Amino acid sequence: MARGGTKFSLIVYKHLLNRWWTPMIAMGLGMFGIAYGQYMEPLGPFLPMSWMPLVVIGVLAIMIGIFFLVIRQVAYVQAFPGYLKFVTPFLRLNISYKRIHKITTTEMKLLFPPKSMTSWMRDIFAPLASQTALIIELKGYPISPVILRMFLSRFFFKDKTPHFVILVKDWMKLSSELDSMKSGIDPNPPRARKPQSNSILSRLPKK
Repeated sequence: MARGGTKFSLIVYKHLLNRWWTPMIAMGLGMFGIAYGQYMEPLGPFLPMSWMPLVVIGVLAIMIGIFFLVIRQVAYVQAFPGYLKFVTPFLRLNISYKRIHKITTTEMKLLFPPKSMTSWMRDIFAPLASQTALIIELKGYPISPVILRMFLSRFFFKDKTPHFVILVKDWMKLSSELDSMKSGIDPNPPRARKPQSNSILSRLPKK
């Protein structure tokens, strides 16, 4: 199997899920609290329809919150010899280097001007605005752009041309690994081990 480079977490994906898992769990616990109050009414135990739906909603909300908490770590990109692997919980792509036209960098706020967003969207985007992203311009998408935009945030696309906006913690390292893999050089070669001497002299105690 081909040796891959570092797995770089997709910040946009993780950031968006971070905004949802806590409120979902909080909402679930809130539903439990309301359901408990209804149950503790004098006739509560005899009127399950007054509190049981709240329990069901609470369970679903907590399960969704935990699901978001778990999958936020799953989205990443990783360079391999011959292709860039792009992974999310619901989408997995191998982007051939032959398909890549060029790679450039710029700040997120220049790609997505905050003035063009609603106040709610600006609040979501604010922590990402000053970060530097890699723009991987393609000769064509590996799958339908309709499917891509269905499963990926708008912050992966600056316009309608074929490309991906990739935001990771260490964009310089990812860029370096992409250049190395495209050139056929392993960016993380295995460490060379020192040859072990099995001669009789090497086993003698040292004074």
